[in-house]
Amino acid sequence: MRLTERVHVVGGGRLGFGLSHEVDCHVYLVNGSSEMGLVDAGGGLDVDRVIGNIQSDGLDLGRLKYVLLTHAHADHAGGCRELHDRLGVRVYAAPVASGFLSTGDEAGISLAAAKSAGFYPHDYHFRACPVDGELREGDVFRIGDSELQVLETPGHCCGMLSYLMKAGGKTYLFSGDTVFHDGKILVTNIYDCDVQQYVRSLRKLAVLSVEVLLPGHLCIALSDGQSHIQKALDCLDRMIIPPNIL
Repeated sequence: MRLTERVHVVGGGRLGFGLSHEVDCHVYLVNGSSEMGLVDAGGGLDVDRVIGNIQSDGLDLGRLKYVLLTHAHADHAGGCRELHDRLGVRVYAAPVASGFLSTGDEAGISLAAAKSAGFYPHDYHFRACPVDGELREGDVFRIGDSELQVLETPGHCCGMLSYLMKAGGKTYLFSGDTVFHDGKILVTNIYDCDVQQYVRSLRKLAVLSVEVLLPGHLCIALSDGQSHIQKALDCLDRMIIPPNIL
């Protein structure tokens, strides 16, 4: 589904548009003309649908070269192995997330807790996948003629990244599970969810002038994206935590 000249959404489940398996996060495709890349990979339970959505948008799979992860939770990273094996894509993530993915560390991504909460089938397995590179604050990743600036935004979990892209006179933010439409966030009861880190990450987004806000789930803002970030910041200024999406 084409959102703008540069961005398509090619996956998403029950907290999205029903484009792919119900456990999937939003899977975004960045079209950099000569190359394409995905931001996140979904859960990996029906990668055929993600691939089919790319082809249905008239895009050449041969140009798909990369997956950039926002974090290693299974709904975002579980599809990496199959995309790597079938299409030869190269996977990039924050150092901590790279460690979880490259070893298939289910404890590191709190998969047992997520299964108990009903987010994944009980027989779901997080498949290890080679990671081709680690991304850190301030890095700039090129996908063809598109550039994505790396922002470290931990809080929802460790190893969380957001990606800032400027194209066609617009500023895009792929925010993963850091901030959502209407200023909501995602705090959960797992070992590496840290509210104070979350606050610092939200503060970092205050000066970005985002127009297009592309979160990991739920609604997307194709204009005035910064206003949704500001709603979260307004809550912090009143000494309250922004509302949760769940």
